[in-house]
Amino acid sequence: MIGPVLDGVAVVLGLNLLLCLVRVLRGPTGRDRLLGVLLTGSTGAALLAVLSVSTGVPALRDAALVMAALSSVVAVARLRAETEEP
Repeated sequence: MIGPVLDGVAVVLGLNLLLCLVRVLRGPTGRDRLLGVLLTGSTGAALLAVLSVSTGVPALRDAALVMAALSSVVAVARLRAETEEP
């Protein structure tokens, strides 16, 4: 029963991931691209978590946690770089 639902969620998250990558490539400003990267990181983490439950591979959960952590580090690094510019 839950298998088709998880598959549908994974497809929607995958499409959202592709749209995020389009924003990263076409973003008119650096901030738009950064927002796309952050959304890609969180969406990718969610996709990995759903795939972990769907396939029964617990290593994907670890990868999702790493992806979410790296996404937050990128945000902090970018914001700190903006505040240090003269």
